[in-house]
Amino acid sequence: MRLSIIAAGRLKPGPERTLAEDYLKRAQGLGRGCGISRIAVTEFNESQASSAAQRLTEEGRLIAAARPAKAFAVALDERGKALTSADFAGLLRRHLDGGTGDVAFLIGGPDGHAPAIREDAQLIMSFGPMTWPHRLVRVMLLEQIYRSITMVSGHPYHRG
Repeated sequence: MRLSIIAAGRLKPGPERTLAEDYLKRAQGLGRGCGISRIAVTEFNESQASSAAQRLTEEGRLIAAARPAKAFAVALDERGKALTSADFAGLLRRHLDGGTGDVAFLIGGPDGHAPAIREDAQLIMSFGPMTWPHRLVRVMLLEQIYRSITMVSGHPYHRG
């Protein structure tokens, strides 16, 4: 299975990027052993359009174009479903066991996701009801992917 993280907004050099790269490297290394052949991050600049509707449309087009065909899509949004770490690991395990080829995690810009992205997503997931900046969401998502891989593979990282 291949995992994709598709994000509006680029991580600049700094602590968030360092953490994101660390969790990505860990997840890639351990993921190969449990059937995750690739974890890729695609990022692009946030739209600079003058209206929120235009920004959502532009970013939505970029996200849709970067999403692998037939991928199970998870849109991250504060209005989505909050999962426990065990639930998130269960989601990855079900897709691994079920032979899903691609799972794509979609991170919108400051205005959120275009309606078409939300409608096409098979799951809208939240890291809680608070609004988080995309650079922290990326770190939290990569940490949860790594945590899930450790849970699936029996690694002792997750002790909850």
